[in-house]
Amino acid sequence: MTPPNITAVANEQLYQQLKQIIDNKTKPLGALGRLESLGLQLGMIQGSTQPQIEQPQIRVFAADHGLTKHGTSAFPSAVTAQMVHNFLNGGAAINVLARQHDIELKVVDAGVDADFDTHPQLLSGYKVKKGSRDALTEPAMTDEECLLALNNGMSVAKQLTGNLLIVGEMGIGNTSAASLLLARLGDLPIADCIGRGTGLDDAGLKHKQQILSQVLQFHRKAKSPFAALAALGGLEIAMMVGALIQAASDRRILLIDGFIASVSLLVAERLAPGVVQYAVFAHHSVEPGHAQLLKLLNAEPLLDMQMRLGEGSGAALAYPLLQSACAIINEMASFSDAGISEKNSSEKNSSANNNSEKNQ
Repeated sequence: MTPPNITAVANEQLYQQLKQIIDNKTKPLGALGRLESLGLQLGMIQGSTQPQIEQPQIRVFAADHGLTKHGTSAFPSAVTAQMVHNFLNGGAAINVLARQHDIELKVVDAGVDADFDTHPQLLSGYKVKKGSRDALTEPAMTDEECLLALNNGMSVAKQLTGNLLIVGEMGIGNTSAASLLLARLGDLPIADCIGRGTGLDDAGLKHKQQILSQVLQFHRKAKSPFAALAALGGLEIAMMVGALIQAASDRRILLIDGFIASVSLLVAERLAPGVVQYAVFAHHSVEPGHAQLLKLLNAEPLLDMQMRLGEGSGAALAYPLLQSACAIINEMASFSDAGISEKNSSEKNSSANNNSEKNQ
C-alpha cells in the first residue's frame, strides 16, 4: 500500500479568523470552554470558517481472531457472527444511537467466520478470509492478506458520502490484538495494555497476559507498523486503519471511539503521518490500554462515561457535541450583530492574557 498524501490542517490565518469569530460571540471569552476549541478544530479540519457536518457515516468492521482458541476472551468466537446479525436486525447499542442521531450505519464483513445473506446494511464484498490466523504460532495475517485488508478499508472509505466518519468494530478477541499492537508500537509492557475485554475474571486476565506475552516474544522481529499489524493485528483492525487513512486524505472528520478504534488510529498515523490531525477523540474507555494510548497520542477525549462496548458507540454518543460546536460558530450572534457592548479593551486584553497563561 502506498499511503495517500495527508494534507496538513495547520493554517495560521484561518486559525486567527476562526478564533476571532468565536471570541466575538455574545459571551465572555472562553465561556463555552471546550466547545470553543472543538469548533475551532472542526473549522481547521475542514479549512473553513463555517464548519458543518454533512451525512455522517458509521462503518462497523467485523472479523474473527484465531488467537481466541487459547482462551483470551470470555466469549466464544461464534458471538462475532451473532452480533453481526444483531446489527443487521437493528438491535445493538450502536443501532440505537445511530437512529437517534440520524447517522447512516453499515456493517463491513472484514473477516467473520460465517456467511451472511444479502442485506442492505451489510457490505459483504470486502471479506479477506474467515478470521485471522493464530498469532501464537504464525502471523495473524500474511503480508498479502494485511495489504488487501488495508486496501479494502480504503475502498470502503472512498465510497462514503458526507464529511464525518466513525469506525466501529466487532470481533471477539480484538482487545487482545489491539493490546498487542499498542505494546509493540508504543514500546509498553503488555501488562499496561490489557484489560478484561468482554469480562474476564482475575484468572482469565492473568491467562490473557501470559498468552499475549508469548505472542509478542514469538513476533519480536515484527517492529515496523506494517509488520506489527500483519503479525499481531486483525482483519477488521487492518481494514479500519485503511479506512482512517483514506478518510483523512479526503479531509473527513474522524470521530474516534474507544480502545480498538484508537489503536487503529495509532497504526494509521504510523503508516501515514498526519492522519491524527483529523481525529476528534470521543470518549475515554475504561480499558486500561486506552489511557496509555491517549497519552501516546496526546489526546483529550470529549467524554468519560465509563464505557467499553466498542461498536463506535462512544463516538456516536459524543456526536451531538460536534453538531453543537458547528452551530455555535454558524448561528450564535456576535456582539455587533446583537448590538451588545463588549468588555472594555483593557479588561478584554487582560482576560485574554490570563486565558493564554492558563493554557500554557
